[in-house]
Amino acid sequence: MLKVLKRIVQEVTAARQLSEALGVLVQQINKAINAEAASVYLIDTKHAEYVLIATEGLNKQAQFRVRISLDSGLVGLVGRREEPINIEDAPAHPDFYHNPLLGEEHLKAFLGVPIIQHRKLYGVLIVQQTEQRHFDDTEESFLITLAAQLGGIIAHAEATGELAELTLPKPIGVTKVEVSSAALTGIGSVPGIGIGTAVVVYPQADIDAVPLHPVETLDEEIKAFYEALESTREDMHRLSRRMKAIVAEDEHALFDVYLRILDKDSLGVEVEHVIRKDKIGAQAALATVIKKHIAQFENMEDSYLRERASDFRDLGRRVLAALQWSQQEEIVYPKRTILVGEEVTAAALAEVPEGYLAGVISAKGSNNSHVAILARALGVPTVMGVRGLKLEFISKRAIVVDGYYGQVYISPSKSVLAEFKLLEQEEQALNQSLISLRDKSAETTDNYKVSLQVNTGLAMDAGLSMSVGAEGVGLYRSEVPFMSRDHFPSEDEQTIIYRQTLKAFAPRPVTMRTLDIGGDKVLPYFPVKEDNPYLGWRGIRVTLDHPDVFLIQVRAMMRASEELNNLRIMLPMVTNLSEVEEAAYLIEQAFTELLEEGCVIEKPKLGVMIEVPAAAYLAREIAKRVDFISVGSNDLTQYFLAVDRNNARVAGLYDAMHPAMLRVLLKVVEGGHGSCCRS
Repeated sequence: MLKVLKRIVQEVTAARQLSEALGVLVQQINKAINAEAASVYLIDTKHAEYVLIATEGLNKQAQFRVRISLDSGLVGLVGRREEPINIEDAPAHPDFYHNPLLGEEHLKAFLGVPIIQHRKLYGVLIVQQTEQRHFDDTEESFLITLAAQLGGIIAHAEATGELAELTLPKPIGVTKVEVSSAALTGIGSVPGIGIGTAVVVYPQADIDAVPLHPVETLDEEIKAFYEALESTREDMHRLSRRMKAIVAEDEHALFDVYLRILDKDSLGVEVEHVIRKDKIGAQAALATVIKKHIAQFENMEDSYLRERASDFRDLGRRVLAALQWSQQEEIVYPKRTILVGEEVTAAALAEVPEGYLAGVISAKGSNNSHVAILARALGVPTVMGVRGLKLEFISKRAIVVDGYYGQVYISPSKSVLAEFKLLEQEEQALNQSLISLRDKSAETTDNYKVSLQVNTGLAMDAGLSMSVGAEGVGLYRSEVPFMSRDHFPSEDEQTIIYRQTLKAFAPRPVTMRTLDIGGDKVLPYFPVKEDNPYLGWRGIRVTLDHPDVFLIQVRAMMRASEELNNLRIMLPMVTNLSEVEEAAYLIEQAFTELLEEGCVIEKPKLGVMIEVPAAAYLAREIAKRVDFISVGSNDLTQYFLAVDRNNARVAGLYDAMHPAMLRVLLKVVEGGHGSCCRS
């Protein structure tokens, strides 16, 4: 039954529209438990009624036409009690509501389950059978599980406006939900407001539509494949050169990864091997290899690694298009292009002429997608993972991208468009007004000076940060350059990367956090598989277990600070004093080695980021061993309140101003001051 559940959930979530998802659901339920009728009623909040949205087994003409008041019938009973109702003879029940349009008079057994998400009732899921009986516990559990899964999908449809449109009264036969100016919601990956015209990008070729058939001319197939591979490499080189002038070295490294994948000694060898072994054509062999890599990445639990499937899919499509001699229709990019696609890729973003890109919208993907990383480097408002995106209706439409709240407005009304244009103008005006304050000291009314510093992990952030008066870098996330590569960067590579930021901010201080991986940050070439990664091998635990990695990194940091001497080093995810002492010993070792090698450097100040409750209660003891302490409020709040801020079910409980949080922060401050440590 578990396999059946997984299959149904996958098919339902793959549907492009809510109405389609519900249609798939009722069909699959009937097959799974041999029900004679399965139906979904959703609440029309405006009219306080249940609406039959989808059914399999009852009269299809009743869909969208049968409407029941919230306190009527067995549907209403399930909703009022907010618990499963299992009845062996529904027509004999006093709450049974007879509607001749449904055609359910012959159905006796009735099981109804409420659809609830975040304590809100959205509707009722029902199954019925002719036999007079109670549905068994397995069937009831099956339906409860599906209703729980369905709740999240419907809640999302409510946020996008699709639910309201679906439940509104409509003329007979009209069931399609058209594109509206209601906001679609996704993940705000890059903040900002983008207003422009939609340009929809489609895959160049379909990896899943390649026929598998044997061939005899293997050498000809191999030759054709390598020609296509080289053509794709040349195209990727072109995009790489274009992006090199726009983004910093660590973001540009994405294209180096693509080129390595497209190398004849990488993808080339794999595909040639399959052609010879299976005696199949180049297209089929390419599809076989690419789909193998896609499956490997998609089956990984880590979200960052799963996103790498998108890269292989895109590169495979590009090589396949070259094999098929597909002529990609030339895209005309308007001056303010909003790039839209089912799965927008970094390569597709790189195709847009410099200065033309105003926003990015992708139906698939997350903050870990390479396109999101690249868009972040370019400062282009981006929303990923947008559900309900109907690409066939979007091309050339006006679109607003709200990267702050992760919302997308398609063909916005005049009032909505005017409001966002006003916000855009106000943002620009605010930025202008702040220029006069930029170089003034930030002080409280009781004359306490506050140093305003930035958090960054990208070299190109330096120019923008300096232009708004940043007094240094409070947190440099050193894992970002590691995540954009397919190997551990060497000491020389790291030195070049760190030098860019240290030099850009000199003489202002730059606090570089040592490699902080684990949890939601996993390197593609250094996978860590754990049942509970947030409470596992992460932060300083990883690097102390691999002192070679730690030493290479701190050596690179200190080498990069030569003649600048504005480096501060900070340790992440500390829980024990021994971790601080061991890290300090290794830093001292690296410092001594560099002096012996002739480097002219000053020993950097050492600090600790307080991110877990244990460290918060050891703040005084930690402060005695370091030069400064900082607070990682996101993780500290998450661990202290036992709330995953990325989990929509409990995100509302995440509160950095919780009284308990304020008390623990006070304890950290008192611990730091009590040890004469700067915090």
